[in-house]
Amino acid sequence: MPDLEALRARFVRALEGARGPGGGPDPVPYAENLLARWQEPQRHYHTLTHLTAVLDHVDALEEYATDPDVVRLAAWFHDAVYLPERSENEERSARLAERALAEAGIPEGKTAEVARLVRLTVTHDPDDDDRDGQVLCDADLAILAAPPSAYAAYTAAVREEYHFVPNDAFRSGRAAILRQLLELPRLFRTPYGQEKWEATARYNLVGELEMLST
Repeated sequence: MPDLEALRARFVRALEGARGPGGGPDPVPYAENLLARWQEPQRHYHTLTHLTAVLDHVDALEEYATDPDVVRLAAWFHDAVYLPERSENEERSARLAERALAEAGIPEGKTAEVARLVRLTVTHDPDDDDRDGQVLCDADLAILAAPPSAYAAYTAAVREEYHFVPNDAFRSGRAAILRQLLELPRLFRTPYGQEKWEATARYNLVGELEMLST
């Protein structure tokens, strides 16, 4: 179980870092709301463990970001709304960010940037000059470069989230997602991601795709 107190402190630091010296409401209730969302029972992969991993990867990639605290807030919100049977989770998460961060005292421009980054996780295809988008997408996709046992656990957790989908339909849909990712010229956009994660991630994706087709 991830350390809730540590996660709460990480959210507070990111919020206060993005908010700047003007201050605003107590950030803890916003952290509590998000922590509750990330612990909902329908989640098996999109859990606090995933959130923690994404935040850790953002920290590792911080040097490539234009505004690391904005990226961290986007990580917190990127799957804050998650219902596996719904297709508009990213949009609903972005709207949640727009409401919550405006209320929490985040400047309008930074609030809009967090929402834009959340919406970018639909495609994971940031522009070449989108440094913050590259960091968030790399951090979110880093699981694809996991060692074999961790990658197997990831795919099993994703299947569990979609337990209501028949096997044939799941295999078909999952294979389409894998092909879409493999068709990207690069899965990872930061220099670190390209060097450390790209080859392993493609190996894992090809292996999963082959398994789904047998």
